Amino acid sequence: MADEIDFNRDLAVEYGSVQAMSPLVRRVTAENPSAFTFKGTGTYLVGRDEVAVIDPGPQLPGHLAALLRALDGATVSHILVTHTHVDHSPLAAALKAATGAPVFGFGPHPAHGSAGELGGDRDFVPDVRLDDGDVVTGRGWTLEAIHTPGHASNHLCFALREEACVFTGDHVMGWSTTVVSPPDGDMAAYMASLDKLRQRPEQLYIPSHGPEVTDGPGFTRALLGHRRQREAAILRRLGSGPGSVPDLVAQIYRDLDPRLFVAAGRSVMAHLIKLEAEGKVVGEEALYRLR
Repeated sequence: MADEIDFNRDLAVEYGSVQAMSPLVRRVTAENPSAFTFKGTGTYLVGRDEVAVIDPGPQLPGHLAALLRALDGATVSHILVTHTHVDHSPLAAALKAATGAPVFGFGPHPAHGSAGELGGDRDFVPDVRLDDGDVVTGRGWTLEAIHTPGHASNHLCFALREEACVFTGDHVMGWSTTVVSPPDGDMAAYMASLDKLRQRPEQLYIPSHGPEVTDGPGFTRALLGHRRQREAAILRRLGSGPGSVPDLVAQIYRDLDPRLFVAAGRSVMAHLIKLEAEGKVVGEEALYRLR
């Protein structure tokens, strides 16, 4: 069950200020707290005199002003985007206009893509496309792009080699599980991407929402176990007869925050699509049954 994962929700935030996290990394948190973003989107500044900005964040003038204050005196060489949900990428255009830095990402938001509760940034187009394994560098830092589809098909994580950490975007978050919302969200891809990240050497994960994860591979193993438990619970429930997505959510997600009911339904749907592709369930007119 979800409570077997060692979530950490201990995070103090002062909006508009910059927080030093390590010799190379600082964070500015956008004031967009919600049931999906926790206390807001963390924008990360990597480097000192030459800086990469990871996930500029939502279209909030106050957040742009806070970023520019934090960047005063530095040169922004790269604007990196983990994925094109509206809490991560829209401010990239304004930050580019203010700094002249090019924008890097896996690609634009997919035309067919569903972004779940927060919505997709359909205006985003990177200046430079990054593929899995591509590397960008600045003075004193090196960032490797890791393609991690699942939460979004264009999701990237970024490994900072000098500090052996990974900026995980929404792929791994220490405060909560990740919503996987079809059709762009893909549970099979998400679980494969978790396993891909788990096998890397970095221990420290830095999500876009919430605090750091100090045992990244162990936490990722727990997330994989949680997803397998969800699948087992779905199969057990369907073993007693056909059910709809709302039926499954009501019986599997006990004591769920009502604000998250729809999001939980999207993740259940993602599991069902995966199980159907594996030949374990069949969907007919909004009802699912065991094959």
